[in-house]
Amino acid sequence: MALATLAMSALCVRLGFWQWRSWLATEAAWTRFARGADAVQPLGARRLADVPLYQRVSLAGRLDDAHQFLLDNRSHRGNPGYEVLTPLTRDGAPALLVDRGWVPFTGSRARLPQVPVTQSAPLNLSGRVADLPSAGLASGRAAPAPGEPWPKVTSFPTPAELADALGAPLEKRILLLDPAAPAGFVRDWQPPGMSPLRHLSYAIQWWCFAALALILAAVLGVRRARAARTAR
Repeated sequence: MALATLAMSALCVRLGFWQWRSWLATEAAWTRFARGADAVQPLGARRLADVPLYQRVSLAGRLDDAHQFLLDNRSHRGNPGYEVLTPLTRDGAPALLVDRGWVPFTGSRARLPQVPVTQSAPLNLSGRVADLPSAGLASGRAAPAPGEPWPKVTSFPTPAELADALGAPLEKRILLLDPAAPAGFVRDWQPPGMSPLRHLSYAIQWWCFAALALILAAVLGVRRARAARTAR
């Protein structure tokens, strides 16, 4: 019983530190997300990798509506749907994917939503630099199918898989189109992951479980010792 209690307490302490590290990482990410909204920086010929994550940038280019991706398993206020990733071609710089926002599920996988680009001329856009969403489990991933028509449905793809499907080099990061920018859909961007305070509360809970297990073990040990003395 003592060994089992120590093992359980050690596990709870370890889980608490795991949540503590998650709290620190999420707190830093949310801080970067808030700071990125302060000012818009012209991107120019720089790559998105050269700009801090979540920084707002402005750039010019042409949206390629003939080769779009529908990012599956994305929800908005509990409703299923897709996020629309559209390549943006730029003069003298690699193409990048613009997340134009969320569109609702049509009710049938055989009928994809219409996601046209209404303006064919070059556009001046602004948005946040971000990473592609990542799946918690590898089973949630689905690369774009080579033989499927455009737009291609994909779920938590890697940048390399998107570049292979497009047949052209792509930036590894994407641009979250500003809510006020043209050519977009529903854009209610939030910092990544759950609230940092939830991670902190989970850490405290795991440490409380560890302490509770030790206290209960100590109480039971005292009771057994008393019962043994009484029996003698």
